[in-house]
Amino acid sequence: MSVSRTPHDARIVAQFTRWAKPFAELAIHAEAESMAQTLAACAVTRDMKVLDVACGPGIIACELARTGAQVTGIDLTPAMIEQARLRAESMNVSVAYHIGNALHLPFQAGSFDRVVTRYSFHHMQEPGQVLAEMIRVCRPGGRIIVIDATPAPECQEGYDRAETLRDPSHTSALTLPQLLSLGAEAGLSPVVVHQYRLASHLQDQVAPEDWSALQALFAEDIAGGQDRLGMGAWEDADGIHFYFPISIVAWSKNMDETPHACS
Repeated sequence: MSVSRTPHDARIVAQFTRWAKPFAELAIHAEAESMAQTLAACAVTRDMKVLDVACGPGIIACELARTGAQVTGIDLTPAMIEQARLRAESMNVSVAYHIGNALHLPFQAGSFDRVVTRYSFHHMQEPGQVLAEMIRVCRPGGRIIVIDATPAPECQEGYDRAETLRDPSHTSALTLPQLLSLGAEAGLSPVVVHQYRLASHLQDQVAPEDWSALQALFAEDIAGGQDRLGMGAWEDADGIHFYFPISIVAWSKNMDETPHACS
């Protein structure tokens, strides 16, 4: 199946084709405590139909499949879907994977009990439209879950500057109030809102050609002592470390809800 791509889509595919295997193998993405929090927010039970949007290498999809749910994953990057299929095979779970665009999900309205996406909204030029599609394919009474980095409002600009240096497919990380507003504009009320910090090592997350610029940016932020990047960066003998400021937001789709258009 061919998928039409915008120039921004092409940036995403280029970035995650290059990073597919390292991304899949990076321990932080399957860290136990954050995974437990994600699974709790999804509240999946056996035989539920679940969609993982922008599923990447299938880390969430495969964990959800272990519950006995009927899981589908979709991602724009073929190399990520290849990693996802390998992961499902190695874990001996069944996940139906598709290559496709989150803005145009190839599924009928009301097809899924749960629709989840993790670490994807900061790549989206139109996150409200992606949320609208997630709502459309979720059944009334089902749950929509978004997990992503949400910098503090006063740090959003600095955070985006650092992340764009690290990843050219980054658009902007929404603040938690902005993410909640997207849900409110779509007629949703949150049932779970949870925030946590996920520690990372800068060198694990950076291409060699971007290292010098990012190291300088983080060193300046650490020296300034004001955390303008909103990542709580620090340096020790092992190098520069920082936190991703993560939020989990889950909304329940009302039984009588008709999806609203989001801008």
